[in-house]
Amino acid sequence: MLVGGASSLVYALLFAALERVGSQPANVVALVLSSILANDLHRRLTFHAGQRLSWLAAQVQGGGVSLISLVATTVALGWLERVDADAGLFLELALVGAVFAIIGGLRFLALRYLFLLRRRSRS
Repeated sequence: MLVGGASSLVYALLFAALERVGSQPANVVALVLSSILANDLHRRLTFHAGQRLSWLAAQVQGGGVSLISLVATTVALGWLERVDADAGLFLELALVGAVFAIIGGLRFLALRYLFLLRRRSRS
């Protein structure tokens, strides 16, 4: 939960700071940077794989989930813009936060599965 909370907070802060350039560009930047953070924190803290798995390998392995997250949040924001063009920052963050939480859970499960496979293959 620490990793999910930290990466979600980074996402929200970046999204809010960049929202004036548009919700879609803010989403891309915030999501990429917070995903990099989440993948690395999971590698080092959650799975204690800092010695077994490089930073780049963790990014590649978590990258698929990050792409799914990017597509899901982009679609969600696009839908919100069509439904309510004046939704505002709070509603955008609430919607993307919900999507981000679901995808964060998927990221954890995907990385756990990948790390477990790696561990078993080395045993």
